[in-house]
Amino acid sequence: MKSLSLKTLDLRPFPLRGGGKAASAGATQTNAGGARKSDNCSEVELRFDRRKKQRYAFTMAEILLSLTIIGVVAAITLPSLTGNINERTWNTQRKALYARMSQGIALMPALNGFGKVAEATSSASAIDTATETFITDGLSKVIKINNICSDNLEDCGIVSSINTMNGGTLTTPADLHTLDANFSGATYDTVTFKAANTKAAAFETQNGESIIAYYNPSCKTIYLNEETVTQWGKPWGFNEATMCVNFIYDLNGNKGPNTVGKDIGFITVFNATDSIVVAPMPSSATNAGDQLSFNQASEACTSRDSESRLPNINELSSMYINGNLIGLAPRGKEDSTGAVISGSSGHYWSGNVFDEEHTWGIDTNNKYRTPLHRDSKGASARCVKR
Repeated sequence: MKSLSLKTLDLRPFPLRGGGKAASAGATQTNAGGARKSDNCSEVELRFDRRKKQRYAFTMAEILLSLTIIGVVAAITLPSLTGNINERTWNTQRKALYARMSQGIALMPALNGFGKVAEATSSASAIDTATETFITDGLSKVIKINNICSDNLEDCGIVSSINTMNGGTLTTPADLHTLDANFSGATYDTVTFKAANTKAAAFETQNGESIIAYYNPSCKTIYLNEETVTQWGKPWGFNEATMCVNFIYDLNGNKGPNTVGKDIGFITVFNATDSIVVAPMPSSATNAGDQLSFNQASEACTSRDSESRLPNINELSSMYINGNLIGLAPRGKEDSTGAVISGSSGHYWSGNVFDEEHTWGIDTNNKYRTPLHRDSKGASARCVKR
């Protein structure tokens, strides 16, 4: 093996601090082979050690480039990650609130008849304690409520305007008739429906939700397939007749985004006794399809994504009552002039079967729900999440 000569190594001394000599006469010693060695370490070891450190260090340009790349990646991915986290949090809160409301409502023997409503006369002022009394004397007995507001709803975290699901802005309804104009009067054939225009009241739960309630003290109990009015031998009835109370909730109070489908949603309770509580969450602000048969409507929802389905008839009625929040067309799809588009009947499919040939649906033009023929291609599909 070829020996390494010291001549091949760069053994020039490093300059010391203060400009002194490389080594003093007394700072070296001789080993057994006669080679001179410094007191601490050889100059070769020092040079190799310095080169080793330099070899593994990062330059300032490299550090700045790395930080820039990290910042760009974070700017791209963080909004998506934050949105997914918020969505999961809202879904969990929404399900928990629905469970608490369902359990509480089930403990109430009847939902109608709370409070007093009277129009103003020449000798007396108007009286409207219905919704507030429903909350204080009824609902607060079965769920935990921190605060109740009948006049200043903002004190309970209610926002003045809501971002709707279809991208619009809606002033928060202050009474029942503003929530759904059909409560002020709806007529079909010879049948008329009307409910008192009760003002809304709000409350805050112990879990931090802000909820505004719209109460119908004259609600009835009508079981599905037992609607009292018939047409063409099939039952039909107004969606609003059996609605006792509708809640619009905000999961985080007046904090953002105050948008339906995110932190804002609705819960509707039907039937004065044996009540039915639904909390539909539309999977989109648009229809999955129009002029569809029942089977086509079902396929349109399931093909959209694995979490979508047709709503049941009570969920569909709830969506109709809260149509201003989700952009549900009140009388069929309209063009830019406001005219109903030909072929857009304003009918919507539900998932509830009436008989072998008919499935329950809603006619938004005539403001009622009734069975529709399953093969008729004249209705739309608005899907909900499972």
